[in-house]
Amino acid sequence: MNTTPLQTASAYYDANPATRWLRWALGVSERVWPALAVRGAYRLFGTPLPPKWLHRRQPALASWHATAWAFENASITLYQPPPAPHGPVVLLLHGWGGHAAQMLPLAQALAAQGLRPVLVDLPAHGRSRGSTSNLPQFARAIEYLTARLQQEGHAVRAAVAHSLGANALAYAAARGLPVQRLVMLAPPASPHAYTRLFATVFGLSEDTRSRLQHRVEAREGILMRQFEPASVGPRVTQPTLIVHDREDRINRFADAEAYRDAMPDAQLLETAGLGHTRLLRDAQVLQAVADHLRG
Repeated sequence: MNTTPLQTASAYYDANPATRWLRWALGVSERVWPALAVRGAYRLFGTPLPPKWLHRRQPALASWHATAWAFENASITLYQPPPAPHGPVVLLLHGWGGHAAQMLPLAQALAAQGLRPVLVDLPAHGRSRGSTSNLPQFARAIEYLTARLQQEGHAVRAAVAHSLGANALAYAAARGLPVQRLVMLAPPASPHAYTRLFATVFGLSEDTRSRLQHRVEAREGILMRQFEPASVGPRVTQPTLIVHDREDRINRFADAEAYRDAMPDAQLLETAGLGHTRLLRDAQVLQAVADHLRG
């Protein structure tokens, strides 16, 4: 039986006593102090789970050179391989609650092809500073990373991103991100829809959900629907490979189809049995990504 994203998210949060307590506390706040419930929901919505301290120590990257760059009220951590290949740079970006080491198998495959992978811990993830983040900040971080690397003389050829990172990458590309090729791995299509999932999981009313969305949009200066495929897709001009698994329990396969249909130069590679994260280390997927980036 297929598991829906709602069922997956509910099972994850139900397994943690702390999140069950938070759901109860938000429910009480909605009844006695609605404004506090919105503030609490906003904070929880922007807190990456699982918490970043679980991935602060990344033994697999111990031999990689780590550099921290200040960014907004947080930081971004870059990892480069020893020795760094002299080829063009490819940015490798994780998703929400993820970390740089998840992209290591792909980094190793690209380095073997003469490309120069740069792994990244985005704000509030892994070793980077910050306790909260969001999709718009992810997109700004991608733009900043690319611009700063190019300013330092690096040729940034491409960017590869997983899950929410792919959503942010598509938005940055639609704004003119100066890279030649893109890869989106298991992208979600709608942050607006995710607020509904979040509200359902935590038992929030539609009024609280709506006020949460407006709070995010007002603080970031952008509407959530501006990140959806219909908005960004037509403005993404780079050749783009989208990889998505039919059995992904986090983001729907239809999300990948929506991006493919909205982008003028996108192809969709469908996989089966890899789920949401195993595709990050599948040999056939790694080869397909490498082939696309070399093309």
